[in-house]
Amino acid sequence: MRLTDKVLCGVGVAAVLGMLVIPGAMDGFIALTAAYPFGMSFLKFAVLATLGECIALRITTGQYNRPGFGVLPKAVVWGFLGMGIKIAFTIYGGGTPKLMTEMGLLTAGATGFGAKLVVAFGISVCLNVFFAPLLMITHKLTDIHITQNGGSLASLARKPDVAALLRAVDWNSMWGFVLKKTVPLFWIPAHTITFLLPAHFQVLFAALLGVALGVLLAFAGLRAQKPA
Repeated sequence: MRLTDKVLCGVGVAAVLGMLVIPGAMDGFIALTAAYPFGMSFLKFAVLATLGECIALRITTGQYNRPGFGVLPKAVVWGFLGMGIKIAFTIYGGGTPKLMTEMGLLTAGATGFGAKLVVAFGISVCLNVFFAPLLMITHKLTDIHITQNGGSLASLARKPDVAALLRAVDWNSMWGFVLKKTVPLFWIPAHTITFLLPAHFQVLFAALLGVALGVLLAFAGLRAQKPA
């Protein structure tokens, strides 16, 4: 383990312990999330989802960053995607239970854990079927755009050629792995857990899932590179 790995682990442990041990830290986090839901969503995803990409790069190449990777523009993009995710959580979190009730899949007023689990699963399915593909494709397009512009912050100010970016996507991988496998096998179960959590922790947990998925994808990539 390199020094940078130890520092990163230390910072992560310190952050978790700080939230749990420092008086008022957790209450402050909850208050900030309630007062600035979109700003906090931007911050959580800008930091944690970008960290997931950096960890994936570290696993596959041995480096957390490299020329052209574009950590800063990726963080900005993830921040705005995080705000979009917050909007989606609000829409699907509020609308799906009503839809399930109208479809007869949920008894109005049910409050037991079983009912909560069914609702959380329903929200996760709707979110990941109707919203996740758009999010994942959008992220891929921005990722290609940033790479094509050398990973500089200036890439955010340059008009993307959306048609060319769409042609540059590896659709076999996007459909065959990202959508067909990670959505049903990872995201739907993971977001079912997300929607069982208190609302002020949902976006944070979703951002942490981005870190976990980055690591899983990196290991999958390494495994795919190994000779049979």
